[in-house]
Amino acid sequence: MNGKSKFKKIMSTRGMGAALTAFAGLVVIYVAFGLIQPQVFSMRNILNLLRSMSKYLLIGVGQSYLLITGNIDLSIGSVVAMSAMISATMMAAGINVLLAITVALICCLAIGLVNGILVGKFQLPPFIATMGTMFVGRGIAYMVNGNRNTNAIASGIGKEAADSFQNFFYYGSTAGVYNTFWIALILFLVFFFLISKTRTGRHIYAIGSNVDAAKLSGVSVVKTITKAYMISAFCAFVVGLILCAQAGMGNMEAGNMYEMYGVAAGVIGGVSPLGGTGMLLGTFAGAAVWQTLENGLSMAGAPVGIQRIVIGIIVMGAVLMDIIFRRGIGGRKVRKEK
Repeated sequence: MNGKSKFKKIMSTRGMGAALTAFAGLVVIYVAFGLIQPQVFSMRNILNLLRSMSKYLLIGVGQSYLLITGNIDLSIGSVVAMSAMISATMMAAGINVLLAITVALICCLAIGLVNGILVGKFQLPPFIATMGTMFVGRGIAYMVNGNRNTNAIASGIGKEAADSFQNFFYYGSTAGVYNTFWIALILFLVFFFLISKTRTGRHIYAIGSNVDAAKLSGVSVVKTITKAYMISAFCAFVVGLILCAQAGMGNMEAGNMYEMYGVAAGVIGGVSPLGGTGMLLGTFAGAAVWQTLENGLSMAGAPVGIQRIVIGIIVMGAVLMDIIFRRGIGGRKVRKEK
């Protein structure tokens, strides 16, 4: 009985059903593409898939925190570009790697702080507030190196230091798996614990469920929303470093459309864009589904346009199912009250 009660408790966790559905869909999609193109099952492809999905996972985690509060962050892609350009520009100029990373981190967190204050304290609509910082962030990314991409970071800090940076964030591996995935997995577990087991996590769900009730319960809405936006900015900062390491330089267009990729990863995994429901386990599955679709369609020879259409349809379907599910619950509640 004890084992059964624990299982029931786990299954009743909010968002668990949607997360398991996403994982089931992942298995079906992966097997289907593997039957079409056997190379999908190769270990090399699996490792590359894990490394590629890491960017979507991190972006998805940051965006999911905000979706659960009932908000959104359109500045994510620009923060990715800021991270890549600021760190790469400094390293290409011969500045120490750790100092370059620290400066990039501070600048990225500043965008998250501004987003949190605008949305939480001044109650600007998140779409408007983060669209503004999206343009500001992208503008900073352009201005950092005089409206041009950076030189190779090795030209400034030297080949040995550049190789260490690139191997740590992208090309290197530990226990046979690329470091990029380990970085994403460790951060995922940290943020999963934060939202699942801490007071901050409970406050995030409370705000998304009913912000007025959360205020009456003593939740600091401004602080909680600001924390969520800073977590989103931090995740985007890490992705910027990954893209910088991958290219060995800074690209002003880095992170383009990543804010939408984050929404897709969360929504596919059952995180509701209406706030209050979803879990990061689903975001993990959503990021994996996204990357598996891209990988499988690419290996099957599908044009990029077809890839985007398929993923777009899946995202719309996931949101539609969430709305139908919520309306169904609402209808049942109304009937019970009568």
